[in-house]
Amino acid sequence: MDITLEKASDTNASLKITLTPADYKPEVDKKLKDYGRKVQLKGFRPGHVPASLVQKMYGKSILVEEINSMLSKTVSQYIRENKLQVVGDPVPDRDKADAIDWDNQSDFAFSYTLGLASEFDIDFSELPSVTKYDIQAGEDEINSTISDLQQRFHAHGHGDEVADGDTIYGELKQVNAPAEGEPFSAKTAFPMNQMAEEAKGQFVGKKKGDVVTFVLEDAFPDEKARANATGAPKEDVANLTGEFTFEVDDITRNEPAEINQEFFDKVLGVGAVDNEEQFRVKVAEIIKSNYGRESDQLLRLDIEKALLDTTPILLPDEFLKNWLLEVNEGKFTPEQIDEQYEDFTKSVKLQLIKNKIADKGDIKVEFEEVLDVTRQMVREQFGFAGGENEEMNQTIDRIARNYLMDEKNNGQNYTSTFNRVFDDKIIEYAKTQLTIASQDVTVDEFKALVENR
Repeated sequence: MDITLEKASDTNASLKITLTPADYKPEVDKKLKDYGRKVQLKGFRPGHVPASLVQKMYGKSILVEEINSMLSKTVSQYIRENKLQVVGDPVPDRDKADAIDWDNQSDFAFSYTLGLASEFDIDFSELPSVTKYDIQAGEDEINSTISDLQQRFHAHGHGDEVADGDTIYGELKQVNAPAEGEPFSAKTAFPMNQMAEEAKGQFVGKKKGDVVTFVLEDAFPDEKARANATGAPKEDVANLTGEFTFEVDDITRNEPAEINQEFFDKVLGVGAVDNEEQFRVKVAEIIKSNYGRESDQLLRLDIEKALLDTTPILLPDEFLKNWLLEVNEGKFTPEQIDEQYEDFTKSVKLQLIKNKIADKGDIKVEFEEVLDVTRQMVREQFGFAGGENEEMNQTIDRIARNYLMDEKNNGQNYTSTFNRVFDDKIIEYAKTQLTIASQDVTVDEFKALVENR
């Protein structure tokens, strides 16, 4: 076998492969013998079909299959062993392949066009410093969060007058009876937040005992809301229209939870804090933790941007655009490829850079690491707690392994989880090589930074 790489430029090359009988004949002969033992042909006992007949019947197809398999392995192995920065897939010279005379040739020549990324290196010392933002929860943010928590853990109270957001209880009656049957009436509840805005004025300010006359479909245009307000089956509400009366019996509303020990226990758990000062400290920590995840994500994006901005890489643009058109099989036009090409090349360059970093840092991902991440995902998804419960840990392990080894999606679960772990390890390694400056910011300042990204 002869393999030659011919580089036309930094980003374009041809890989030429020549095969002789010594390369493929031993395996082809072996498969022909296997066929000879298994083939069943009328007039011959099993295993006694003449070799010349087996060759005539199956020789060509076996030859083509074996050479195609050998080419695929050879191209992949050559790229891997020579650490070629190939982008896209190798594209075979179809004209040369179609011109092969499989019946008479014994030597075969093949050619593949390769798209290459230009040579590059990562010098962390030349990268600019990257900022990690530490979000500080100010008084306004703490007060706003506590106010939201008071609403979430609200208590129920009663009002003297109907206000927007209340729920009013009373008797609903249809003014005019339908042509057949009795007028509709029911004891029911009206959630004011489901009522049309223009109809709320008829109810706001009313007191217990007041009677409101209104048009039902104007107050509740949505049939689902009308069914909820009347208690009637959904299939019947289309016929519930026209004037109705509603006599107010009771007015209830959600009142913010009082700031007391009961509230502290509901939010943080029993006995976590003993007073409001401690509670505010805990709320500030929660705010910082919640925004901390977003801060980490922003740091990740900034590291990736720094790597892209400081690592010039040339790509075979024409090759890649043609390859994208071909592999997407008519799903995109050349114009659409052009529109999305810049984003695509950023993704390609970033992956090349990360692969280079992995080589520099000798970063590898073991199966157990992928399994650990999947176990944690299972715990979070199903609400399983970690701990010493061996039976539960075995259940978590079994679910995680089944998820990773699911054959229905051709190993995509394992691949996607592996890539996530691999990516995380590269970013963590990059953090140890870069200069990372910390900067305290308020929540509002951080939100502005995120919007600008």
